[in-house]
Order: sequence, then C-alpha cells, then structure tokens
Amino acid sequence: MSINWLWGKNRSGKKAAKNKWKVLFLKILLKKLNMHNFQALFDYVEKLSGKTLSADDKQVLIAHFKPKKIRKRQYFLQEGDVCKYTGFIVKGAAKTFTVDEKGHEHILKLSIEDWWLADFESFYKLTPSRFNIEALEDMEILQITHQVVEEFIKPIPAFSAMQNVLSQNNTIAAQKRMQSSISLTGEERFQELANDYPHFIQRFPQNLIASYLGLTPETLSRIRKNTLK
Repeated sequence: MSINWLWGKNRSGKKAAKNKWKVLFLKILLKKLNMHNFQALFDYVEKLSGKTLSADDKQVLIAHFKPKKIRKRQYFLQEGDVCKYTGFIVKGAAKTFTVDEKGHEHILKLSIEDWWLADFESFYKLTPSRFNIEALEDMEILQITHQVVEEFIKPIPAFSAMQNVLSQNNTIAAQKRMQSSISLTGEERFQELANDYPHFIQRFPQNLIASYLGLTPETLSRIRKNTLK
C-alpha cells in the first residue's frame, strides 16, 4: 500500500466531508431565510437550464439575491426611473404598463409566479424606463442588480444557460404578441390568451385583460359571452 494512495484516499475523504458540510450549511441557511423563496428560484433555474446547481452555486445565489416584499398597488418601477433591479416573482402578480396623454392605461405584460420583473432595456442600458410596473397583489420577490448578475451570477453555468433560454423565450413571445395585435381579431386574441394562459382569465379582472388585449371592457364582455354560448 503506497503513501500516495493513502494521501489520495485522505484527500478524497476530506473533499467529501467538505461537500457534506456545505450541503448541511446550505440547509441551515435556507431555514433561517425563507426556504420556499430560494427553493423556487433554484427549481426554476434548473428546470429552464436543464443543469444542476451545486451547493456552491446556491450559496452564491443566496448571498446576492435579496428578498423583498411589495404591497398591492406599490410600484416596483415608475416611468422615468432607471430599472436598477430585476426581480424573480415567488408570490403574487404585477402589471407592466404605460399611460397615454389622455390618462388611459395600456398593459404590455402581466406577470405571475416564476416570471421576472424588469424593464430589461432600462436594466441593461441603465436608461430611464418608459414603463411602470405595479403590484396587483401582495408580492414576494428575489431581486438583484445588473452589476451583481454580471460579476457573480452569470458565471454560474446553470444560471447562464437559463438566461439564454429566457432570452429566446422572451423574443419569441414578443414577436407572437406583436403579430397577434396586428393580425388577429379581438375574438382570436382572447382565444389565444385563453389557450396559452388560461389561469390569467380566472386570476385577473376583466378590465386588465381587456387592456392587455387592446380591447374595451365592453368588447371583451361581449366576446366572453359569445365564447360561452
């Protein structure tokens, strides 16, 4: 039996013990924080990326994502401000919207759990936002700055892969929404929403759904009645 073999075995044992303590420390840390919030983020990253987060990766995410609670009707972002944070939604819902010269609201996006809050143009370019983001329900999010993402989070393989998939999904969704607003009738836009996001129809008030679809509440009411016939 060689000394090198014993040393190798000892090093392997130390590494296994170290990893075991990292996992134990992570479990204790999650209990002290809100385990559900961070576990939701871990699950999302792994599912979208198809990669596994190591114990070290999770510790980095915990260290840099900051839990935040937002009350109903409170703003996450207001027009004219720079979007300094992006937030992962653990609980609750929000709307991204603009207000025209007549004071009419135009909803661009409705966001729910496992979605991200941000005006990404403002977030990445640090320019004033053209949008408002307001909580529709009491919310719990995990937020982070662009600088921290670039320095600490992006090097994590699973998170970087998740970002690539998310960027592709957002591009496809934006193109689909633009095509729908140009080419589809009100009835067809409502049916598409009902097919793609059936839970939106039950969760959000009719006036918000109407604004999101570019319809008046009266028109949407008529469409829903015809759909139920």
